[in-house]
Amino acid sequence: MEFKIDPEFLKNRMPKSPDMNNPVPKDPGRKPLAFIGIAAAVIIAAIVIFNSIYSVGEQENAVVTMFGKVVRTDTAGLHFKVPLLQQVQIVDMTTHGFGIGYDVSNDGQNVVVNDEGVMITSDFNFVDIDFYLEYKVSDPIKYIYNSREPEAILKNAALAAIRSTVSDYPVDDVITTGKGQIQSEIRERLTTSLSNKDIGIQVVNIQIQDAEPPTSEIVQAFKAVETAKQGKETAVNNANRYRNETLPIAEAEADKIIQQAQAAKEARIAEAEGQVARFEKMYDEYVKYPNITRQRLYYETVEKILPGQKIIVTDGNTQELLPIGSFSGDASGAAGGISATPQHTSGSGTGVRTSSGAGSASGSEGNGGDGDEE
Repeated sequence: MEFKIDPEFLKNRMPKSPDMNNPVPKDPGRKPLAFIGIAAAVIIAAIVIFNSIYSVGEQENAVVTMFGKVVRTDTAGLHFKVPLLQQVQIVDMTTHGFGIGYDVSNDGQNVVVNDEGVMITSDFNFVDIDFYLEYKVSDPIKYIYNSREPEAILKNAALAAIRSTVSDYPVDDVITTGKGQIQSEIRERLTTSLSNKDIGIQVVNIQIQDAEPPTSEIVQAFKAVETAKQGKETAVNNANRYRNETLPIAEAEADKIIQQAQAAKEARIAEAEGQVARFEKMYDEYVKYPNITRQRLYYETVEKILPGQKIIVTDGNTQELLPIGSFSGDASGAAGGISATPQHTSGSGTGVRTSSGAGSASGSEGNGGDGDEE
């Protein structure tokens, strides 16, 4: 069998020699490919740069990890990382909060969570109590890696602390006067529990929003008790006010009486001391002149007992209004041997002439020849 080769076919198949005068035109499809390559390189570089730079907010922390291991923790600012190898997790460090016993709906209304806030007290009464818990992240690394759901753990720990604390108080304290102390104890217990769990969360505040009995009948009964307590406080306050108003007046009156008694006491003592001094002086005179002293005492006594008495003289006879008695007697008698005769009569009184063995004359008391007219 014989094969023949067509010369034209070989001519078309043989490579052509380059002709410098007639250069072969370039392929127009190569230019778009170059632009595509450049664009891809730029995009890759942008992705790398974008993944290498990250920003941390003022109230945030960033946890940087590489191959599952924590490398560092960054605070606010602009930071760099190895692209594709290092991962960054942003943690919000601001204060957050949630309700216990109720939830807040999207429209801002409180929605009651059934049985979550119903608890038993130490006197075996039920109370429906709502709390609001505020917390924040204290350690971002522990917050991310030590638990899967740290908020759920926080809520369960808070419920445990609340129930344990409320069960130590009677229902009256839970609803009225013991709220502050209950909140303080719950916070201490919850802080201790979170420290033991080590989930990177700390309690900022926990506050009782509302506390009331679980049924309407018990609510009315507690309202009546509260009204009675308020009435009691009002009565006690009124009594204290009356006491504060009356007690100073009574104390002032008591001081006045005491001062008057003290003054009377001092006056009586001074008077008694004066009488004692006078008696001692009279006794000294009596020792010296007993008869004269007795006469003087008698006259002074008569002056005190019979002030302003009159003696009427008619026809030379003396008529006495009162039986004065005889002024005569011996030295041991009561009158000291004194006698009296009428001297003259006037509109204002009676003149009396006295005489005695001691030498008195013309209604005068003698004392060594001298006397006093009575």
